[in-house]
Amino acid sequence: MSALPSLGPDYRAAVFGASGGIGVALVALLQADDHCAIVHAGSRVTPDAGAKLLPFAFDLEDEKSIAIAVQEITACSKELDLVIVATGLLHDDALAPEKTMRALNADALARCFAINAIGPALVAKHVTPFLPRQRKSVFAALSARVGSIADNRQGGWHGYRASKAALNQLIRTCAIEVATKNKHAIYATLHPGTVDTGLSRPFQAAVRPGQLFSAPTSAAHLLRVIDELTPEQSGQFLAWDAKPIPF
Repeated sequence: MSALPSLGPDYRAAVFGASGGIGVALVALLQADDHCAIVHAGSRVTPDAGAKLLPFAFDLEDEKSIAIAVQEITACSKELDLVIVATGLLHDDALAPEKTMRALNADALARCFAINAIGPALVAKHVTPFLPRQRKSVFAALSARVGSIADNRQGGWHGYRASKAALNQLIRTCAIEVATKNKHAIYATLHPGTVDTGLSRPFQAAVRPGQLFSAPTSAAHLLRVIDELTPEQSGQFLAWDAKPIPF
């Protein structure tokens, strides 16, 4: 992977969601980047430390744990040049994407919004004061193309679609606010493509040949997009190939 020269030498990164498929790949690529000084890697269970890897634990559904994690990170790294929220929930043992509105459930919807929208927005709230004002910094959260309202032509997956749409709007709103105070900070939501992880695995039969990425391939695309981002793009929703996606 090419380095991220736009973030400067010895940049410091934090990945929230470092134990998921894309998160693991992002952390590995950042560790391999000679320009990256430190990678703070966070998950619900504290990962093992490694070469320039500093682990931390956090719970996306607990704002206090997010605040404590950011305090721990910034006690070591006074500023963060790159923050990536690589979390997301589509399904688990108790949750499945809705095929019809008859399947809508208040608790399931609330959980989708808590993980996919509210949690990342709270991470942005707590890390924003630690983004440098003198140089480029990036806050990126992983979204999904199905979160595009304008591009929704199939319906279904109500909770996932709506929560990712909410994430896009929250991060765009953060971008507008921060631009008045920090002209170098860039906020974006990124669609990683369809990636061979546990999130997509039950639905891969419908993926066209050549459209399924490995996690390392997706992570490399995402870091390339981040490297090329400019302040004029802050607030945008972009695909893995840097093409804008309509809200």
